[in-house]
Amino acid sequence: MSLFLLLVEDDFDLAATVVQYLELEGMICDHAASGEAGLTLVRENDYDILILDIMLPRLSGIDVCRILRDEGRDLPVLMLTALDTLDDKTAGFSSGTDDYLIKPFDMPELVMRVRALARRRSGQARLLSACDLTLNVDTREAVRSGRKLALTPTGWVLLETLTRSSPAVVTRQRLAQAVWGDDIPETNSLKVHLHNLRREVNKDGMPLLHTVPGHGYRIGPPHETVS
Repeated sequence: MSLFLLLVEDDFDLAATVVQYLELEGMICDHAASGEAGLTLVRENDYDILILDIMLPRLSGIDVCRILRDEGRDLPVLMLTALDTLDDKTAGFSSGTDDYLIKPFDMPELVMRVRALARRRSGQARLLSACDLTLNVDTREAVRSGRKLALTPTGWVLLETLTRSSPAVVTRQRLAQAVWGDDIPETNSLKVHLHNLRREVNKDGMPLLHTVPGHGYRIGPPHETVS
């Protein structure tokens, strides 16, 4: 499947070069020349990666990234900039970017970083949602239908992992690693924790935490396609 990207860059010559190169690599790339236009396109489309210049007119790339994270969007962001001081990089990462590429750059390196980011969703989003479930990562609160969920620390890790990937399926192995790292216990502990989490999450409204036989678990409405 082709990657669907958005490039927000006000240098039209550079943008044309990047878009053309990415398309030669089999990717589909939209272009916006301002932060405002970029925000609009992100809200209207389901992009796999956002390539974002920092120095944009009126609304900077850092502002765009911060707005997207405040909205709870976990779209991976790669920032492009000529600013290469530590303070500049700190500002970029503090706004929620996932990676940073200094201008001028080699196109093969850009492609390498894009493909690496495409293998995961961003971990920078602080507000997560799936249907009527919302998670605030900073306060570690999960709410469904106005009710605050009672979660154990392990339950929170599992729910955050599932919600960040929603509606995609998360394997048992990935969930176990999220909780225990490489020291996964040889017991049915994960099954017990998921049973308790399912009971708490599904208490209100339609079932939201589902087992997908042979694949893993997912958060979302019933009858979603396995991915």
